[in-house]
Amino acid sequence: MPDVVIGPESDATILYTAGTTGFPKGAVSTHGAICQTLIAFLSSATINGARRGPSESGSGVSPSFILIVPLFHVTGCIAVMMGCFAWHLKLVMMYRWEPERALQLIERHQVSNFIGVPTQSWDLLESPNFKKYDTSSLTAVGGGGAPAPPALVARVERSFAQGRPSLAYGMTETNAFGIGIYGDEYLSHPTSTGNTTNIVVDVEIRDADGVPVPRGGHGEIWLKSPTLIRGYWNRPDDTASSIVDGWLRTGDLGRIDDEGYLYVEDRVKDMILRAGENVYSAEVEAAIYELAAVYEAAVFGLAHERLGEEVACVVMLKPGATLDEDELRSYLQSRVATFKVPTRVAFTQEPLPRNPAGKFLKREMQQRYFASAE
Repeated sequence: MPDVVIGPESDATILYTAGTTGFPKGAVSTHGAICQTLIAFLSSATINGARRGPSESGSGVSPSFILIVPLFHVTGCIAVMMGCFAWHLKLVMMYRWEPERALQLIERHQVSNFIGVPTQSWDLLESPNFKKYDTSSLTAVGGGGAPAPPALVARVERSFAQGRPSLAYGMTETNAFGIGIYGDEYLSHPTSTGNTTNIVVDVEIRDADGVPVPRGGHGEIWLKSPTLIRGYWNRPDDTASSIVDGWLRTGDLGRIDDEGYLYVEDRVKDMILRAGENVYSAEVEAAIYELAAVYEAAVFGLAHERLGEEVACVVMLKPGATLDEDELRSYLQSRVATFKVPTRVAFTQEPLPRNPAGKFLKREMQQRYFASAE
């Protein structure tokens, strides 16, 4: 093979964005950004449990990971696979996601770290054979890709002998690295994705004009980090609009509280604007997940002639469970503002549509369950 000169600025990977709110884009990362990411993950994992040794973790096993997301996904490729390669950790790879199979592998290989989207943690806990398997080796259970309902955070904490709940806020454009939260800190701030006091990532909340807002204000989340991609493959306009003066416009809405904790409230394109009021789908979804009959839930907006948009939701019920629209709305009335309560509701016994990375496809749900509303 010919000699090739590779430097920190040389292109290394093209990983495609999820495409849940638009057409997927090829995110081009450099060797330098990936190396910075792996070093950053190593330092943060030392703090939140992934890198702890057998005596420190309390589980009595060496650190290891189970790969439950595709390798074309930044979490699977960089955070999990390349992380294990760089840290010399055992990696247990699944062919495809199956909760029962994951439980078998966790027990057999004494896996210590489970990283996926929140729905996969939910799937694991909902397995009818969950209690039959030994999951005491797990020290961290969580991942990222979407906010986790507080009900799931509490359930993870009480369901595993050693496993603590964890969550990280990153994306393809940051090589999956970002702001994370774990254990006691997560239990005390279950709707947060972590403290922004971070030596690797700068975080700001900015308004529509790109001006930083005061602490506690709502706006778009902007990130600056050496882990960022250099741009999008053959899409200079998208690159210029997304990466501004070294800052990434994430397309996510959120706020930072007085303690410095970041709260991710919605995607800019997913936020529902109902009669001039902002409705953040994550807040409504978290309230719906508190109902024992609910397995999965997704909230989104539908076009409405008078209101602009109305709030809609699709709910997958647990096997044998029952729930009707009146019961759902009555419960939500005591949890969220009246204008946030869904006016259009669909129930299903089938898993909600997701992309291969495990994220909900809300545009597809709009067509599948509410086509007549268009």
